[in-house]
Amino acid sequence: MNQPFTDLQTRDLQYVWHPCSQMKDYETFPPIVITKGQGVWLYDEQGQRYLDAVSSWWVNLFGHANPRISQALSEQAFTLEHTIFANFTHEPAIRLAEKLVALTPIGLQKVFFADNGSSAIEVALKMSFQYHMQTGKSAKKRFLALTDAYHGETIGALSVGGVGLYNDIYQSLLLDTVRAKGPDCFRCPFQKEPASCHAPCSQFIEEQLKAHHQEITAVIIEPLIQAAAGMKMYPPVYLKRLRALCTQYDVHLIADEIAVGFGRTGTLFACEQADITPDFMCLSKGLTGGYLPLSVVVTTNEIYSAFYDDYGTMKAFLHSHSYSGNTLACRVALEVLTIFEEEPVIEMIQRKGQWMQALAMTAFNEMPYVGEYRQMGLVGAIELVANRATKEPFASEARIGYQIYQHALAKGLLLRPLGNVLYFMPPYIISEEDMRLMIVTAKEAIEQFFQERGEYID
Repeated sequence: MNQPFTDLQTRDLQYVWHPCSQMKDYETFPPIVITKGQGVWLYDEQGQRYLDAVSSWWVNLFGHANPRISQALSEQAFTLEHTIFANFTHEPAIRLAEKLVALTPIGLQKVFFADNGSSAIEVALKMSFQYHMQTGKSAKKRFLALTDAYHGETIGALSVGGVGLYNDIYQSLLLDTVRAKGPDCFRCPFQKEPASCHAPCSQFIEEQLKAHHQEITAVIIEPLIQAAAGMKMYPPVYLKRLRALCTQYDVHLIADEIAVGFGRTGTLFACEQADITPDFMCLSKGLTGGYLPLSVVVTTNEIYSAFYDDYGTMKAFLHSHSYSGNTLACRVALEVLTIFEEEPVIEMIQRKGQWMQALAMTAFNEMPYVGEYRQMGLVGAIELVANRATKEPFASEARIGYQIYQHALAKGLLLRPLGNVLYFMPPYIISEEDMRLMIVTAKEAIEQFFQERGEYID
């Protein structure tokens, strides 16, 4: 970026420390100052627009500055913005909890409010542990998680994560987690196809459960898509098998649907595709349509009952956040779920998913350095490889994805790479025209990058 920094960019870099960033990069590629959003578009201070192909970190469902959601937020703000949630409550939280219980898999009946995805994971981990302490199973003190998992960046959430980029430096602080090799359909060790396999890779988790089930309190998993790992997708049969194993070995199943819930995979919740009910379901991101931080853990009456007793027994779940059950966030979430009820959103996602897949397969399938294009619902991923035949990845230090991201931004497309994986997770309201532009611009950015390196083969 050769232009001089704007006043706002200069002030930002003087005072702001941005997430998931090496701030030194910003010296040559400063943060883009966004002044407004409309639909799938973000606009900077010069009026340049960017197609938000990643839904602003996977949160935006129905577009920026959505009139219906904004109206609900505005009305609530003039009535009640927030109240303490211990010994107090309010109608938006009550109605939201009712809707969530009605929509989530059968058997999930109690809703605990938190304020972001990592917080929800911490709640579920603590609930599972405390449940077993209070039901005579005090040996259950460990969690089982998958390689390449991502569940957030607080200490407990990091402990059950498996992406070294986030975890490695904190290893001495983290919980002693049992790790099982996760599904990898692109580089399947069994040479199976996802559409027809019976999840032989579930044997890795079964081996760990068989060996450690007496000390494991819960298995935690991202259903159908390991998102931060590079949008690694796997079939529902794996989830079905996992649910059976958790039941067999008396271990809780925590479904982290923070990224994949609310329609992203083509059904309202990913667990629906395997017809399973987890013991805990963690939800956030799309819950408020990209407006405000809010998360929930939905769990069973059986688990709730283990905490229900006279105060003196000290069985209560003494976990809280200042903004638990925030009234504004609950009202917004309620409006988001009402949109799902009143409009054919899931059918729209499935239809637009078909458009996106057809466009992307045509654009990327035969491109050099594209090892695979994969898609589920309205989540699509391009995995770039150094060698298509061997699936050899590019070295992470080459920052291939990051450089293509810069090319795409210059063309008005916001992609947020995951290493060598570029992905699409647009707002559901994206038009066919804008989707076509998204795919074409991404292809142009990839071609331009490799052409400038003198490596593009037409």
